[in-house]
Amino acid sequence: MNSSVVISGVGLWTPENSISNEELVESYNAWAEHFNQQNQATIEAGELAAKPLSSPAFIEKASGIKSRYVYSKEGVLDIHRMRPLLEIRDDGQVSHQAEMAIAAAKKALTAANKTAADIDMVIVSCAYTQRSYPAIAIEVQAALGIEGFGFDMLVACSAATFGLERAVDAIKCGTSKGVLVINPELTSPQVNFMDRDSHFIFGDVATAVVVESSESCTSAHAFDVVSTKCVTSYSNNIRSNFGYTTRVTDEDPYAADKLFHQNGRKVFKEVCPMAADHIETHLRSNDIQVVDLKRWWLHQANINMNLLISKRLLGRDATLEEAPIVLDEYANTASAGSIIAFAKHHEDLAAGDIGVICSFGAGYSIGSLILKKR
Repeated sequence: MNSSVVISGVGLWTPENSISNEELVESYNAWAEHFNQQNQATIEAGELAAKPLSSPAFIEKASGIKSRYVYSKEGVLDIHRMRPLLEIRDDGQVSHQAEMAIAAAKKALTAANKTAADIDMVIVSCAYTQRSYPAIAIEVQAALGIEGFGFDMLVACSAATFGLERAVDAIKCGTSKGVLVINPELTSPQVNFMDRDSHFIFGDVATAVVVESSESCTSAHAFDVVSTKCVTSYSNNIRSNFGYTTRVTDEDPYAADKLFHQNGRKVFKEVCPMAADHIETHLRSNDIQVVDLKRWWLHQANINMNLLISKRLLGRDATLEEAPIVLDEYANTASAGSIIAFAKHHEDLAAGDIGVICSFGAGYSIGSLILKKR
């Protein structure tokens, strides 16, 4: 192909409900105090650890997060429930996750000046899907009236960049004329709201990106995909063991290990240098210097990780214009974080400006795309 592959549109759908650190801490601390009271004798006997209290200052210092959006706020702050409450939908209704995906996809199609007729491939790539089959992507495809095919892809926090690489490859080799890569991150059902060290980390959101050939692109803000790079290296330091086999192992399907859990210190120590090396190697292989980058759309998991990665590459602290932060408002939205940053901070770039989208997370998995504004 003589034409290039472009990202021609991006869509961001944000839930109506938000929970501040103050709200979350008030609920968690009330639950922890109740737990400690109910188990006072066992705790005093040294047979059970007391639940530690939290504070908004602790959360912000540890992560940079100040609030998060949730698909359903009901139940999250109830100390007798401590998890979201979603209404049951029957098989004939649109699933919760598909609803999120459709909303983001419509925004991306509008931004790209495209209709369903221009798309023939749908990838739903995210950290969790709410069912095994039929694929959420096929449900979304049907709801949007797209002819072609769709499939789900699960690569934890790197799912968006891995999905985009697959889309770029499909356009390059001519197996697709237009691809929707959608990231409906419904993370709150997998959050352990009774764990002080992780209950604040995640938020819900949906993002979507249109990928197509430059020959068919008509959008106002399009980016040539200069290069893509993905890598994985197996690690147990970020994990969720929820799965269908709990039915036959007779385990508690909602025990703590079945929800999100991590060894945060090891993740920080190991992933930061991996991500920095990945970006530097990717740029070098395309004869691009770090100083040539106008924008860094980094994974939004932890502000301290982003600061360390950008400082290692730049030799100084990155400005918010260079490496925008959205996790203070959105928290960690799994694979969608770097795409949120891109959605909110791309229209100001001039033709020829270069930026990189990079995500990193469980697996370990790291994905990056080098983009140039058209």
